[in-house]
Amino acid sequence: NSSAVQVLIENVENLDRAYEFAERCNEADVWSQLGKAQLQQNMVKEAIDSYIKANDPRAYLDVVATATKTESWEDLVRYLQMARKKARDTYVESELLFAYAKTSRFADLEEFISSPNHADVGKIGDRCFDAEMYEAAKLLYNNISNFAKLAITLVHLKEYQGAVDSARKANSTRTWKEVCFACVDNQEFRLAQMCGLHIVVHADELEDLITYYQDRGYFDELMSLLEASLGLERAHMGMFSELAILYSKYKPDKLKEHLELFWSRVNIPKVLRAAEQAHLWAELVFLYDKYEEYDNAALAMMAHPTEAWRESHFKDIITKVANIELYYKAIQFYLDFKPMLLNDLLLVLAPRLDHTRTVTFFTKANHLQLVKPYLRSVQNLNNKAVNEALNGLLIDEEDYNALKTSIDAFDNFDNIGLAQRLEKHELIEFRRIAAYLYKGNNRWSQSVALCKKDNLFKDAMEYAAESKNAEVAEDLLAYFLEHRAYDCFAACLFQCYDLLHPDVILELAWRHNIMDFAMPYLIQVMREYVSKVDRLEEAENLRISEKKETEYKPVVMESQPQLMLTGPAGFPGATGTYNGSAAPPTTGAGATGPGGAGAGTYTIPGQMPSYQGYSM
Repeated sequence: NSSAVQVLIENVENLDRAYEFAERCNEADVWSQLGKAQLQQNMVKEAIDSYIKANDPRAYLDVVATATKTESWEDLVRYLQMARKKARDTYVESELLFAYAKTSRFADLEEFISSPNHADVGKIGDRCFDAEMYEAAKLLYNNISNFAKLAITLVHLKEYQGAVDSARKANSTRTWKEVCFACVDNQEFRLAQMCGLHIVVHADELEDLITYYQDRGYFDELMSLLEASLGLERAHMGMFSELAILYSKYKPDKLKEHLELFWSRVNIPKVLRAAEQAHLWAELVFLYDKYEEYDNAALAMMAHPTEAWRESHFKDIITKVANIELYYKAIQFYLDFKPMLLNDLLLVLAPRLDHTRTVTFFTKANHLQLVKPYLRSVQNLNNKAVNEALNGLLIDEEDYNALKTSIDAFDNFDNIGLAQRLEKHELIEFRRIAAYLYKGNNRWSQSVALCKKDNLFKDAMEYAAESKNAEVAEDLLAYFLEHRAYDCFAACLFQCYDLLHPDVILELAWRHNIMDFAMPYLIQVMREYVSKVDRLEEAENLRISEKKETEYKPVVMESQPQLMLTGPAGFPGATGTYNGSAAPPTTGAGATGPGGAGAGTYTIPGQMPSYQGYSM
């Protein structure tokens, strides 16, 4: 029968007759040969029927290949079920799973995988996923606990909540990203945020996530995601920085608050560039301040005062700048925009300010009057430029009392120059100060002359007396006599008392017939001279008496003889020898004394005569 059916198939090439012959014979080999021939002719259904009747699973590779090619899945299921009963082969069971999936026989598929089997479930799941048979893939992945693939499969099935749960079980960053992006694409932002919280903690993945959201225009949702992530334990600098950059682009009103809370956790240089690009000058200054770039902060505030300048903040920053030139830019800035606050700024800058340069600056700008409080506050440094500027202001204001006080307290200025300027002033008090300045510089003649010119006779007399110069005093007296100011003449006599010569005064008084005015002075001189003479007489008498006492006092010498280490004979205890020999005789013809031979006496050496004093 096998040979007969082979003839029908190969020689006659009539499969219908071969089929009729196989039915009559109903032998397995015949059906197998028929099935093989039918399979070669792509008659899948008939071939599978033949193989089933033959109960022959040996040709399963060819059957599967041909059935897959012709999409004959239902017939393939029948064949593979028969083949599985005969031989539990991995390939057979795997292909049966795939055939179940292709025919949407999910109940059979689920029953199959829940029972013991040798199928490669993971591989078939991937084939189902690639073939977009997501329901079958879902069952298969779930069976083998491949949660990463399951999560993505559920995304395709639009089961986003299940996908999130599976991603949580998978705990893979790649899975979280795919689920998150799928949720974003389908506008499931709540679930996308849940996924995103597991992504943003990885600094390497943060940029991709932000780009994905921004490319699709979901800015608010992205910022909500990052805001929710700030409280995570694994929150890193990138999250705070990127949120700040997003605020600068899309919600500038919230950037300042965010920076005040988290400035220490952001990447300041990166956020600085973003704030500058967004023209958020107040936030830019805040960041410069925290980054200790005080020079840039001050420049930014001056460049954009409307948005960035705050008085207290600016004064705090300007004192910390490294470049002193910024002080003068700040002064110019205040002069242009806030002139009424200029003195407050100068007081803050005063410790490091070059006061001479500052005064020169305001002098050129013709605004010295504006900074008078500043000049007063730094005048205690006794700076020449400050003193001269302030003195000039006081002259312009005609405040002679303040000028006098300033001159007395601070002397570092051009005295002569100021005096020359003041002596031509229209107010007498300033000319008086000029005389005072000349006096202070020992220009007595000029000082007194200026006082005489303005009839300041009291000052003239005082300055003449202070000069200790008789010529100046006599010139002043001559002036008084010339102008018949006899009362001033009398007053000057006492003011310059020590400098005047009485004979000159007496002559002047006699010549001008003003003895009455000179008389008090002459009386005082007479009294003084008489007192001097009396004192001289007393001193002379005292000297004479002391001299007499000295002359009459006797000179009393010591009466006791001086002690000698070796005494001569005749002294108590003497040995009776003199210079190693017997003592010379004290009487007799051979006795000699110091005065000559035969004196008859001998004086013991060392004995001094006594004196009774000298007679006058």
